[in-house]
Amino acid sequence: GGGASAAMAAAPRWRERLFALYFISHIPITALIDLQPLLPAGIAPRALTDLLQQYATSFRDPLMLQPPEWFKAFIYCEAFLQLPFFPIAAYAFLKGGCRWIRTPAIIYSTHVATTLFAILAHILFHDFSKAEHAGPQTLRERLALLSIYLPYLLIPLLLLFTMLCNPHYKHVEKRKRK
Repeated sequence: GGGASAAMAAAPRWRERLFALYFISHIPITALIDLQPLLPAGIAPRALTDLLQQYATSFRDPLMLQPPEWFKAFIYCEAFLQLPFFPIAAYAFLKGGCRWIRTPAIIYSTHVATTLFAILAHILFHDFSKAEHAGPQTLRERLALLSIYLPYLLIPLLLLFTMLCNPHYKHVEKRKRK
């Protein structure tokens, strides 16, 4: 029903599916890997600490093994702000067309994009030569590590763009002006 106008304001299904996949996949990654630096030593199961160690060595990511305070602050944000939001967002985007997710999604994506700019700048420009754990030295190593973090900037930016520009989400409420 509704013809052309309904089609124009339809929810962007392929993007909603991408966002749902992003939020669903983020739950185990955050819970099992990303939050490890916040835990006291020896609490996380050996298999998970080994996995983190293997990742950090392969991609030369000292941030996850010895997070600077600013990075640790971002992990706390991930634990207490983002993680509770993941299942809610996953539900909204799996269901599709949920206009109520617009404001929380704008807050989430703006917050995450901001943290990622700091992380990506650190990866690209920090001098890791004095790091206890091997950091990226060559441009190629920096770009390889960058590629791991990049989707966590690009997908939130696509989410932000969708919430701000897609007609389905743009016209959340039509208030009558008096």
